[in-house]
Amino acid sequence: MLAMLTGRVAAIETGSAVIDVSGVGFEVRMPQSDLASMRAESTVTVYTALSLTQDALTLYGFLSRTSKSLFAQLQKVSGIGPRVALSILATLNSDQLAQAVADGDAAALSRAPGLGKKGAQKIILELSGKLDLDAGTGKQGPAQTDDGAHQVVEGLISLGWLQRDAEQAVEQTCSEGGYTLPLQPADIPKVLKQALTRLDRGR
Repeated sequence: MLAMLTGRVAAIETGSAVIDVSGVGFEVRMPQSDLASMRAESTVTVYTALSLTQDALTLYGFLSRTSKSLFAQLQKVSGIGPRVALSILATLNSDQLAQAVADGDAAALSRAPGLGKKGAQKIILELSGKLDLDAGTGKQGPAQTDDGAHQVVEGLISLGWLQRDAEQAVEQTCSEGGYTLPLQPADIPKVLKQALTRLDRGR
């Protein structure tokens, strides 16, 4: 639900941005580093996560799928909610976060406002060896960098395929099928059909 938004940056505010998608403005809470790289009136793709509580419905967003994945993983740690998870990602980038967890560096993690040393220790204990940074290794294929290819991946995920399998199928289909990147709109349904066939064959 609301996994991604692509639209015009209508406003950049303290801690959030308003993304205009076909005339509908979505207020999205984002890390300051992401907000600093955005420009008003530009077109952006924001990977989103919706948080529902008794008091509020809040949309969180990130400019990379790696950050969104880390946001979800951090909230699996007991006592870490969306606000603290966002604070951590605003303080440490994905590589710094992974390094801090791997090194057991509670001091680096506890620099995030609202976390504290005990929370940092919990993150290290519960996420050590478990952080998934596949999308942030710097080895990004078309499924990560091409909006058209990403649409195909999202379509495959909606059909029940795992993200990693969907990305691999799309990249192989694009490579072997000789599709020009970025994918043209007319090629998207063709790649989707061929990638789905490839996945079905691999069952």
